[in-house]
Order: sequence, then structure tokens, then C-alpha cells
Amino acid sequence: MLRNFIKNLSILKKFLFINFIIFTIIMGFTFVYLNTIQPNLINKKVQNHIKIINNTTDHFQRLNINFNENDIRKFLFSTRFLFQNIERVLIFDDNLNLIGDTDTLDLDPRSFSQRLEIIETESIETKKEVEKKKENIKNEKKISINDILLNYTKSSELGNPYTFTQDNYDQFLLTTIQNVVYVEKNIGYIAITENANDIRTAINERKIFIIRTAFIVVLVILIFSFVLNRYFLKPIKNLVSYTKIIKSESKEKTNIENLKNRNDELGILSNSLDEMTQELHKKISTAENFSKDLVHEIRNPLASLKSASEIISETENIDQRNKLIKIVSHDIERIERLITDYSQMLKDEAAITQEKMKRIDLKNIAKSVVDDFNSIYKSKRGISVKLKTNGSKDYVIFGIEHRIEQILANLLENSISFSHDNEEIEVEINKQKDGKINLNVIDQGEGFKESDTKRIFNRFYSNRPENFGEHSGLGLNIVKNLVDLHNGQIAASNNINKGAKIEIIFPKI
Repeated sequence: MLRNFIKNLSILKKFLFINFIIFTIIMGFTFVYLNTIQPNLINKKVQNHIKIINNTTDHFQRLNINFNENDIRKFLFSTRFLFQNIERVLIFDDNLNLIGDTDTLDLDPRSFSQRLEIIETESIETKKEVEKKKENIKNEKKISINDILLNYTKSSELGNPYTFTQDNYDQFLLTTIQNVVYVEKNIGYIAITENANDIRTAINERKIFIIRTAFIVVLVILIFSFVLNRYFLKPIKNLVSYTKIIKSESKEKTNIENLKNRNDELGILSNSLDEMTQELHKKISTAENFSKDLVHEIRNPLASLKSASEIISETENIDQRNKLIKIVSHDIERIERLITDYSQMLKDEAAITQEKMKRIDLKNIAKSVVDDFNSIYKSKRGISVKLKTNGSKDYVIFGIEHRIEQILANLLENSISFSHDNEEIEVEINKQKDGKINLNVIDQGEGFKESDTKRIFNRFYSNRPENFGEHSGLGLNIVKNLVDLHNGQIAASNNINKGAKIEIIFPKI
């Protein structure tokens, strides 16, 4: 259930929720730590009290001290080194009568350094502060040590040290009581009281440190959450909105341009996404146009085929019937050629995206293609293809080898279809001074009848009414697309005397 709850949260809410869980766990451990630190600190002081009480009891037995007021007073004077850093020592007889109290002795204050410190602290306080403390002390509920002793003597704790604390306005007092046994007889009690303000101070310091740390952590989390939301999550949301708008084909405006101006990874992602979207739209538009053009081109031969098939069954004249059969045959060839070339063009477009360009020698490729065409058409129609260069040894371009072969082959097929038998076609390769390389295909055919020769590179354009079944009108369009792929330029023109010329300019590497 919790997993599903977290899964449905946004990234920002997930971040805050996880930090809240971690923060809660840390605060839980901190609370446990604060609750255990005070008993540990108190226990250390109690161990010191017990050690002092045991040493004092040993001195009682070794010196054979009687538990009366005079002997105890003398003992306290002579053994004051035992009570270094102790606030107060009280000694009671077995009847709970006070027979010794360090507060009633005129001892060297250096023996009770901590008490001296308290006196010095109070001496610099204002009278108003002192009176306020006295008033608070009067109002505080005091614990009677006689009551503690009485309960101690009646409890099962007798024989073991007993410790209790008094947390007053300005003091945190720690008192340890233990009975004194001599010859297996209880002869009295010793109570050691120590000002343990250092415990209170240590705990308060830790509390303040933890509170400050918690505040800083919360502040850092909030600042980081703000930065995360403003500079990362919000742009991602805008990208998601952009994809939804594109998907729904809505005309709603997007702020993709603002994201594209960023210089970080999100800016790169936005540019890539926008370019991908534009390219996808372009391909969809191209595919739609291709389909429309293909349907339009197929419709004409289909109409002719339908008309001829309807007339052929009613025609008895053999010559007219043979003519209609020839029309039907040409229509079928035209449709077959259109579908074949269109399918091949789509395959080529898909393959081009996976092909990589490299440095290739245009002269070697042209020589290979020219040799192939000469071996076919020289004996078949007497048409020869000659390769001419301007003497340069370097005709290297940056391209895809078999695509360059495809360009030259399509141009030669087009020139041969316009040429008569026994004519010559020239393939010229020239290197310009600026490093660009020209590839020219020149024939001796009829030339172009179009005033605007750019039209010949359009899809399905063909000016061959006598042999339209042999051509789809896609050859030169494929050439144009492949030249564009190589960042080149292509142009068509008529020769001065006779024939046509196709010129391609490849850029310098």
C-alpha cells in the first residue's frame, strides 16, 4: 500500500516524503539518545560518589572513628582531601541525627572548588537577579533529606547506594546515600551531594545543537526542494506538456523555446526533443505527400487500363486489339515500376539513417560504375560511357560509397534512356580551386524540353510519353535526395549544341 502511495506521488513529493521519513527516524534516534545520555552521565558521577563513600568508610574502620559529633568533625578536618570537588558531605548516626556537615566547617574553599565557582558566579549578578532566584527557591518544593533517609532505612535498598536528584532553579543536585557498617552493625549514614550543573549544561548543549542542526537540515531541504522544483522539475513538466500538446495536435502555445535556450542538459534535451518532433512531422508530411503522389500516379494508368480492358473485348479489329493490348501491358508495367521504385525508396530512406559517411575516392567509384555500364550498353546499343578528369590526383569526398554509386547509376540510366544508339555519354570529374569537386554527366540526347529544369527532380515527374512504363519518375528525385544527404548541390541544363547536362557539386572535406 505504501509502495503504491509513493509510486503515485510526483518527484517533488517523493523527495519531500522520503526526507520526512529519514528526518523522523533520525529525530527518533536523537530522542532516544537524549533520554539515555543523562542517566549515563549521572551514573559516572554516582560511581565516583560510591568510591568516595567506600574510601571514607575504610578510613572510619582503620582510624577507629566513633560516630559522634566531635570525632566526625576532627575527621572531616583531617581528611578533607577525600572530598575534592564535592559540594557537600553529610554524616548521620544510626538514629538519623546529623553529626557531620561540611557546610558548617571553616574549611579551605579550595577543597570545594565547584562551590567557589558558584559563589563567584553569584557575586557578579545583580541584586534583582539574586532576589528573583531566592524567591524562586522559596517557591520550589524541597525534598527533605531526613525523609529520604527514613525511606532508605525502611527499604530493601539498605546496604546498597541510593541516589536521587534535585533539579532546582539554579542547581542540579546529585545526592548519593549509603549506610556505614562496622563489625556487621549499621552505625550511621553518609550522604554526598554534588552540584551536577555540568550534566544539565551538557544536555542543554546537545539539545541546542540538535535543534540548530534540525533547523539547518529542514532549511537546506526546503531550499533544495525549491531549486529542484524551479530549475528541474518544472522544466520537465513543461516538456511533458509539450509532448502532450504535440500528441493531441493542439494549437496551444508551448514554452519550448525558453527551455531550448538553457545551457544545461535540459536545454540539450529540449533541443533534441524539438528537433526530433520537427523531423517526425517532416517525415510524416513527406510520407503523406508520397502517398498522395503515388495514388495520383497510379490512378492514371489504372484509368487507362480500365478503359482499354473495356474496349478490348468489344474490338474485332486485330490491329486495334493489339494496340489496346500494348497499352494494357504498358499500364501494368507503369504500375509495377511505380510500386517497386516507391518501395525501394522507402527502404533506402530507412537504411540511410543507419549508414555512416567516410572519406571515399570519387574517381575510383565513377570508374567502377562506368565500366559496368560499358559492359552492358556498348554491345547492346553501341552506347559508350567515357570518364574524364582534369588531372588532379585527389578526388576524395565525404560520403557513403554505395549511395554515390546509386547517384551515378541513376544519372547514367536517365541519360541512356534519352540517348540514341551509338552515341556517347561523358562522365567528368573536376576539382575546383576552393576544394569542391564537380561530377558532371553529359549526354547527346534530346535535352530538356522544360523551361524550368528544376522540375525534373520532382517526384513522379517524367517526360517520356512513348515509354512511360519503363520509368516511375522517381529516379532523379532519389538522386536529388541523396545529393542533399551529402550536403551537395545538383543542377540540370541543356548543352549548347545537343544533349543535356547534370552537374553535381560535392563540398570540400
